[in-house]
Amino acid sequence: MKILKKLFFLDAIFAGLFSLANIYFGLDVAALAFPVSAAFNALLFFLVYRGLFKNASRLNFNGVKKLLQYQPFAHLVAFIIRRAGERGTGFAFDGISVFFWLSSFVLSVTLLRFFSEKRLAKTNPDWLEFSKAKKRRGAAWLAFELLDWADALVQAVFMVLLFQIFFFQFYKIPSESMVSELLIKDRLMVSKITSGPKFPLTKVGLPSLKKYKRGDIVVFRNPHYSSGRKDEVKSVVSELVYMLTFTTVNLNVDKNGQVKADPLVKRLVGLPGEQLMMLNGVLYSRTKDRPRFEPVQEDSKWANYNLNEKSPELKRMIQEFPIDQEGYEEMLSLEKERDSMDIEAAKKECRALADKIESLLGKRGGISKKDFFLESEMNEFHILRENYAVAAKILSAGEGGAAWFRAFMTDWIDSCDGKKSEGLYGGDLNSDANFRLNLMIKLCVGNFILRNCQLMLNNVPYSDWSGDNEIQGLWIRAQFLHSYINYLDRRNMPVFPANNEDGSPAYIPQDSYFMMGDNRFNSLDMRHSYEERLVPLSPLDEYSVYYYSNMEPQYVSKEKILGTTEFRFWPKGRIGFLKNN
Repeated sequence: MKILKKLFFLDAIFAGLFSLANIYFGLDVAALAFPVSAAFNALLFFLVYRGLFKNASRLNFNGVKKLLQYQPFAHLVAFIIRRAGERGTGFAFDGISVFFWLSSFVLSVTLLRFFSEKRLAKTNPDWLEFSKAKKRRGAAWLAFELLDWADALVQAVFMVLLFQIFFFQFYKIPSESMVSELLIKDRLMVSKITSGPKFPLTKVGLPSLKKYKRGDIVVFRNPHYSSGRKDEVKSVVSELVYMLTFTTVNLNVDKNGQVKADPLVKRLVGLPGEQLMMLNGVLYSRTKDRPRFEPVQEDSKWANYNLNEKSPELKRMIQEFPIDQEGYEEMLSLEKERDSMDIEAAKKECRALADKIESLLGKRGGISKKDFFLESEMNEFHILRENYAVAAKILSAGEGGAAWFRAFMTDWIDSCDGKKSEGLYGGDLNSDANFRLNLMIKLCVGNFILRNCQLMLNNVPYSDWSGDNEIQGLWIRAQFLHSYINYLDRRNMPVFPANNEDGSPAYIPQDSYFMMGDNRFNSLDMRHSYEERLVPLSPLDEYSVYYYSNMEPQYVSKEKILGTTEFRFWPKGRIGFLKNN
């Protein structure tokens, strides 16, 4: 009995200190933290005082037991509310509050072990008779059973929440970004304990012990979304509501009301101290000790570009095939053509096209790109699809149009030769490839404009152009090029992190990593932003064509990694450990 009283006394002290730590002088939601925790503690210890210290015959055994069971959860809710206000809390203050919470939690668990009917009966037989539930019948029995079930479910939710914060979390795959390793609705067990789990809305928690390796499948907070304190509060509250409503209410939505893709599950492919680049689906890396870009051999084991080659059994489970076999082979052929492009031959063809336009329209001083076409009009899709309108504008401008056309077709010849390094335009494989692709599109556009001008000047009705073999061949070529642009940002990536201003390499910093999905054509990952913008295909060329890009690589800091995937427990036909590394 003395031990029990001492334990309750200690619990009252730490619970009281925890409540005092929740005092907040303000007019926002954080002001509720102290009343919530103080009211809960007052009720618990009033019942304890009345039954253990003052009048044993009035002990409400079940009431005290239930409040002890809920004490850690009520304190956790108050802890979250206190940090949901306008003013945050410091690390030291959070650490003290966590210490009080942990002390009270340990004491409540210990008390539940001592605070049992048998132990109390040995101390005072009157308590045994008092603690026995009266026999209930009819509606009273049904209400009691329903409350008992509800109580068990709520406690289970809170226990799972605590378990998920510090040990393991269960995750359902929402997309096909990790095919073929992970499919939609696969359910995973994610290990968090070695990744440094933290108390909600604080940096207080266990240290990170995990040494991440290339190939680990990790779960991490999505850095595409803002991560201010208000966002963190919303995320924690939404997770709590999501679990309390048994996954029926999800408040973790963006400004458009769409459920956020947060957290993410991706493959860790880039390590601290590396600089990365992608070309033709091959990931390259270099380091200070290895200054030349070399293929990351392991990445080829995970990267999936052509799902048509998968087994029939797996293909039946895949919902979307971003590219068919014919399209994939056409893409490979275009990449081969681009990489083997004869630049000297391209120079001759560009000059010849400019000469032919000038022979039709005349020759005069140059007109700048801004004065003639807007950037939106230089978009590859627009300039290819609207080639008739482009040619008509050039034709109507006469000698001025011919001057712009010459600049468009030939300005790169003199200006870009000085931008080569180690035989590559821009100094790396990706920049060189985009420079060549830009020329391929410009040659298609140039031939379109020349042929259109010839037909217009010869007064050939537009309705008859569909029978022109050259025009039809150029349309096929234009569709071929545009199709590849659609895959450009999924198939390639510029040097990342970008070089410093002096041209020296920059590297992924310590404790940061780069992640991508295995299904590279169907993965919006750390290569991309969530918004597209119009950018030049080759910044080396002042008269470059433009395209809509969402390429914006970023690395992920270690503190945003929640854990590593370990085990798939559903569906039953795919149960097993995952292929990390």
